[in-house]
Amino acid sequence: MTSQTLSSALEGFLGGSSAAVVMEDGAVVFDLERAKYSVSGENNKCLLHLWSEERNAVRRVLDVETKGETLRLMVQKFGQARATRLEIHRERDPRSASAKRMARASYQRVLERALKKHFADWTLLQLNTAMDLERSFGPIYARGMMKRGLSAFAVLGVNRQELQSSIDASLTFGILWLDSCRSAHTGKLVIEGLKLFIPRGCAALVRERAAHLDQSAAKWELYELDERTDECIGLDVLDCGNVNTRLVRCPEETEIQERFAEPIALVRGLMSEAEIAAVSPAEVSFRCHGLEFARARLTAAPGQPWGMPEIVFGAGPEERVLDGRTMPEFQTLIRSVGEVRHAEGPHECRWWRLHPERWLESLVVRNVTALENQFDPRFVYSQVPAFYASDRGMIDVLTVTREGRLAVIELKADEDIHLPLQGIDYWSRVVWHQERDEFHKFGYFAGREISGDSPLLVMVAPALHVHPATDILLRYISPRIEWAVLGIDERWRKELRVVFRKRP
Repeated sequence: MTSQTLSSALEGFLGGSSAAVVMEDGAVVFDLERAKYSVSGENNKCLLHLWSEERNAVRRVLDVETKGETLRLMVQKFGQARATRLEIHRERDPRSASAKRMARASYQRVLERALKKHFADWTLLQLNTAMDLERSFGPIYARGMMKRGLSAFAVLGVNRQELQSSIDASLTFGILWLDSCRSAHTGKLVIEGLKLFIPRGCAALVRERAAHLDQSAAKWELYELDERTDECIGLDVLDCGNVNTRLVRCPEETEIQERFAEPIALVRGLMSEAEIAAVSPAEVSFRCHGLEFARARLTAAPGQPWGMPEIVFGAGPEERVLDGRTMPEFQTLIRSVGEVRHAEGPHECRWWRLHPERWLESLVVRNVTALENQFDPRFVYSQVPAFYASDRGMIDVLTVTREGRLAVIELKADEDIHLPLQGIDYWSRVVWHQERDEFHKFGYFAGREISGDSPLLVMVAPALHVHPATDILLRYISPRIEWAVLGIDERWRKELRVVFRKRP
């Protein structure tokens, strides 16, 4: 196949796959809901460039093969002669429905054997994976109970073939299952806590989250289960080791404005209200109410120590380099986005509906005191620290109160059952950096003294889109986390206004 043929096949498949995932060596490496890509078929080479907040990859494509909803690529990494396989799946879990049922039924038998083997003095009550939509339980997790006398434990397990995001989410459903067991057996059994079983080598995020649960509310027991041998190893949830996090340096605003003066002037000439966000010292993002439509990045150039700025554009996963040939497309894109991406825009339009959380984030960054008057509007950072153990790359908003206390703001534009535990993810990592005084070291909160008090955790969602399970999950969070849930007016695009506040 020629480079042009390969490029056409790639672009044709990816063009209709905005929610696809890219897998390499059996693991998801890019999620096209949050990542970007570009395809080049020039110089007799087909190059696929993929990048996100966490990683960057360029592969030379040698061959492509379509199998149903999967595109299989034979690719080469730079500097390596051996070809490897890359797969792009339109569906996040490409298994058939029957394959999922078989894997879950098999796992249920494995878990039952392991429980009887390792907890012989406990009586296992029936495990099941039945749907229970009223209480948010689906077939992914095997659920049951173990009892000994009047004492009992809720049990929940998840198999290795499920997506890592489902494994990471198991603690949310484990807490809900524990609470459900307690409600169903009030006055009959004392449900001491939860025994949660995770595939071997997959428990890092769950373990970090469990460390910040209320140890007096329940006993939290976490196990890694080897499905081949039925062996399980108990993990100490209070001994997490190093938190898997890093902090990127805060770009210096004046330098960014000088370095990217020409691209900024070009974009502002086409859309005066465009938001400009520094992604790094070598890259800036151009957005309209949180929707990124272009980036300027530095590319190598002779005699230029920082390189020369280059603009790439595209409001979806695909991005193209701006040049004389693509300028009309760039102008059309900006005009199309600007005409509909506003509070009164047509709700059915794609540009209006895309990335509502980023839209909400842009409003919070612009007017953080609309949430709480105690926040200091001079120090508001969005999408900054990178969290590699999580299914999300960045914290939504980090700010500070007028008294100098850090505040972590987690935003949801739609109903999300995982809001409290995702909030814990970001809160715990901010604590990690705070204890090492890394915010000042990396250029954040310059000239502002930071209190030694632990950060506030503020969770924000439209009032009618706070998940019903949120109250249950919050009851099990460690009391040392001071949290607040803010319900905002459903018409938040027009006006950011809090209509209710909930605290412990």
